[in-house]
Amino acid sequence: MASPVYFMDFRATFRESLTAKLARLMKTAGLEDVVGKRDLTAVKLHFGERGGTAFIRPVFLGTVVEAVKALGGKPFLTDTNTLYAGTRSDTPSHLETAVKNGFAYSVVDAPLVIADGLRGLADVAVPVDGKHFTSAYIGTDIHHADALISLAHFKGHELSGFGGALKNVGMGCASRRGKLAMHSTVSPKVIRKRCVSCGECKKHCPSSAISFNDDKKAVIDETKCIGCGECIVVCAVEAVQIRWNQSVPVFLEGMMEYTKAVIQPKNGKVLYVNFVNNISPMCDCVNHSDTPIVKDIGILASLDPVALDQACADLVNREEASTGSCLKTNILPGEDKFKGLYPQVDWEIQLDYAEKLGLGTRAYTLEMMETLGLKD
Repeated sequence: MASPVYFMDFRATFRESLTAKLARLMKTAGLEDVVGKRDLTAVKLHFGERGGTAFIRPVFLGTVVEAVKALGGKPFLTDTNTLYAGTRSDTPSHLETAVKNGFAYSVVDAPLVIADGLRGLADVAVPVDGKHFTSAYIGTDIHHADALISLAHFKGHELSGFGGALKNVGMGCASRRGKLAMHSTVSPKVIRKRCVSCGECKKHCPSSAISFNDDKKAVIDETKCIGCGECIVVCAVEAVQIRWNQSVPVFLEGMMEYTKAVIQPKNGKVLYVNFVNNISPMCDCVNHSDTPIVKDIGILASLDPVALDQACADLVNREEASTGSCLKTNILPGEDKFKGLYPQVDWEIQLDYAEKLGLGTRAYTLEMMETLGLKD
């Protein structure tokens, strides 16, 4: 059976602002079935890396918080610490980044909680009967929350093709050792002829796995590599690349098992909202945001994360690529924009496996929300 996915565009009138429209979207999608009185409600989002600009605007978070409080819930904004060495790899740095990116209490009206503690070590081992994991390590404060609202910025991603609701929950709610477990199959390689010996990869490697040989070319020690992929992101000449073998499918399936470990204990008390705008080609974990690959589309919400991500991918792919974006292929309406970005990533693997795990269905009906004041 197809799952309903609710869609709002970015039209607004004097009758209804975008924030009011978002509140109506969440109510229509089932927020009242997710949040109850006194429910400690984790609002899971990505606070953005310093230098990035494509993350969800903080003003929208105020609307989410207000809607949760109106139902008697107790919301807190949350994420977990990163595996790579950026500006969110420990709680003090993470909170500082969040505030500087606009998620201050005065704006969002809710506390910020980094769910896996000071250094990403606070987690709960959640049993998961998966093909790749028997237990998943989830940030303590997310696991113990009564309800969960996933707010995901839908965009391209170098390992999963795109990042949406499933990745926001599976990877985003894992503690550092959970992230390490998921990335453990992904070991980058160095294209020697491209390496210019700048040293950026070594400087950013959190596990000291990179050195330089006598030819001054980077070398990765696979026994030390934790698969975080930061060296891939910081290499300006694309000398460090992913090994495109079965490791990526394993990574995607493992991430879906983590998603199951997060949402299954919540017993249906999860709402998923995807912001399909500022659709950058790379994850918000990088320290910059490139030209969006297509125009802004809208905001979608559902109780089904699989249907939601499928709908978002379909909406992006039906658009023509933005002029001046990094897309060089698959630029026409109907062509796969994520394959154009990352031709060796089969992004559908995550949706297929999530469906097999019982997380939802790829079949959906798109329910369009009219803008008040345009037709009445």
